[in-house]
Amino acid sequence: MALSGITTVLLDLDGVLYVEEEPIPGALEAVEELRARGLRLRFVTNTTSRSRAQVASRLARLGFPLPADNVLTPAALAVRRCGVVGHKRVRLLVAPALREDLAGLAEAPAGEQPDAIILGDLGEGFTYERLNQAFRAMEAGAELIALQRNRFWRRTDGLAMDVGAYVAALEYATGRPATVVGKPEPAFFAAALADAHGDAGHAVMVGDDIEADVGGALAAGLAGVLVRTGKYRPGAEDRSGVIPTAVIDSIADLPALLAG
Repeated sequence: MALSGITTVLLDLDGVLYVEEEPIPGALEAVEELRARGLRLRFVTNTTSRSRAQVASRLARLGFPLPADNVLTPAALAVRRCGVVGHKRVRLLVAPALREDLAGLAEAPAGEQPDAIILGDLGEGFTYERLNQAFRAMEAGAELIALQRNRFWRRTDGLAMDVGAYVAALEYATGRPATVVGKPEPAFFAAALADAHGDAGHAVMVGDDIEADVGGALAAGLAGVLVRTGKYRPGAEDRSGVIPTAVIDSIADLPALLAG
């Protein structure tokens, strides 16, 4: 099956271009071929452990040199959300590296009730005490702004639980839904398309997450291509109920898919 008329390609990173420090075989060549065809490329990720500049630096180190402004992460949308609703003070529950992307937000002093909790990847820092502090702040009225709610991701040593489990725990404890700003939210895809000057009807999202990448893209009006690398597990499509526009073995097969 070939996809025709595509002018904009959104590419997930971890699991699609690389797994930790190893590029997916054929990924470098595929990206170069797509660029050579004049397609608008944007690199979109739900990672909340690194700043946008660090993500771009890592891509360059792995052989994918590109400007940092070609990378879209959820942090910018969290800042936008706080501005829209008027949050003055927030509590940041994010990795230290991500704070530079959230520098536009004022942090509530210790002991002061925040207007919002910004929740990202804390890794080993996800402790009961931190989650309980977030729970108490939410009970007192703070909005939970989740940078993403992925279920799991793939490390070199296997699958690892992601931020979504902690978001779900806080939602369950408080009975209040989080505001999610990363994939699969339509606003995330809209921001990426606006940045690339593309439109949904001529755009495709390529990812290894059937729900966040493919399901989110389809709901936002884009085509959604699932790769069988990264966190992909056989039968993921059937279990999720999401029907991808196409399924390919890896990004190495993408140029041929878009050749129509």
